[in-house]
Amino acid sequence: MIADRHESFTRSEFESRLVRAQALMGEHKLDGILLSSMDNIRYTAGIDSTFWESYTRPWFVLVPAEGEPIAIIPEIGRAIMKTTWVKNIRSWPSPRPEDEGTSLLVEAISALPRRHGRIGAELGMELRIGMPVAQFLDLRSRLQGVEIVDGSHLIWLLRMIKSPAEVARIQNAIDIAGVTFADVPNFIRMGDSERTVQREFRGRLNSAGAGAIPAVIVRSDLGGPFEITGGPRDRPIADGDLLFIDTGMTFDGYYCDYDRNYRVGNVTDALLRAHEQVWKANEAGLAAARPGVVAESIFAAMASVLSSDAEDLNSNGRMGHGLGLRVTEPPSIRLGDKTVLAPGMVLCIEPGLEYEPGKIVLHEETVLITEDGAQLLTPRAPRDLPTIN
Repeated sequence: MIADRHESFTRSEFESRLVRAQALMGEHKLDGILLSSMDNIRYTAGIDSTFWESYTRPWFVLVPAEGEPIAIIPEIGRAIMKTTWVKNIRSWPSPRPEDEGTSLLVEAISALPRRHGRIGAELGMELRIGMPVAQFLDLRSRLQGVEIVDGSHLIWLLRMIKSPAEVARIQNAIDIAGVTFADVPNFIRMGDSERTVQREFRGRLNSAGAGAIPAVIVRSDLGGPFEITGGPRDRPIADGDLLFIDTGMTFDGYYCDYDRNYRVGNVTDALLRAHEQVWKANEAGLAAARPGVVAESIFAAMASVLSSDAEDLNSNGRMGHGLGLRVTEPPSIRLGDKTVLAPGMVLCIEPGLEYEPGKIVLHEETVLITEDGAQLLTPRAPRDLPTIN
């Protein structure tokens, strides 16, 4: 059953995240972590705001190696920040282009107990700082005896392991999408355009309780889409097509990300064979996902089923990824990713195959790594393609 209400995380949830973060800071020889992206501030403070969509006013949270987080935010955000568990709040009247919190940041960082002289920031893998580069360079130049270094490895070590409360939110998002995916053959007909399919699909996600819906990818072509990154077209879906729908939508900030494929009318035997091969590859990936193995081993298991040397399966560069507050997170299911899987990780396992030039079949499921294996969170796609007439 899909939850119809959004319960706040408990204070103990955030305190647990802080304890883990501070333990990792000791291991990484950091005096603190400076957070400025919307996801990391939400993860640390529990705040959700539409002001994330504006670049005018930057927000910051400084997490010290000892003690509680410090919010350094525009004055307009003080009232909502006071509703969170973070009580050390410092603010300035923003917009103030000449000093958008930089002086407050320098003061707060400089006052931290100095053991290592290093502050971690969102400088590396799959992260973005939430301030102009010029402001970051100014901040760095004004700090005396403190180096700002890449803290992305530490941040992802935290965020890759989901709590039960986080997994519950991901599961709710998946369930909302699942209701809509299952109903596609009932509300989509041959001749509908990709744009119509996307609009109808979005509408049903909203009605089922979705939060934000940043991504609904709809692609159709004879025998399979030739690409899966563009927006919908006015092209009507036609006999012989493979209709591909992928959604990245949220429940209480946490994403689901999975796709489903549908045959339109009569399709070729080559497409059916390719779909069967990719479905079996997904089975192999699901079986390979377990604690203690490295991420690339899942890729290798799927590549073996797809009869490939694992180098040129498709143009994706990987066959899966992590999931959480972003629609894609580390690790990557690719050759070379040595991330050791651990209980609490949520992974999208996504084999793909270009079985003929310009004809792609992609298949995605989501699992939770558990103590003794993996738990499937998505409703398993049917082995036989559902049909749209």
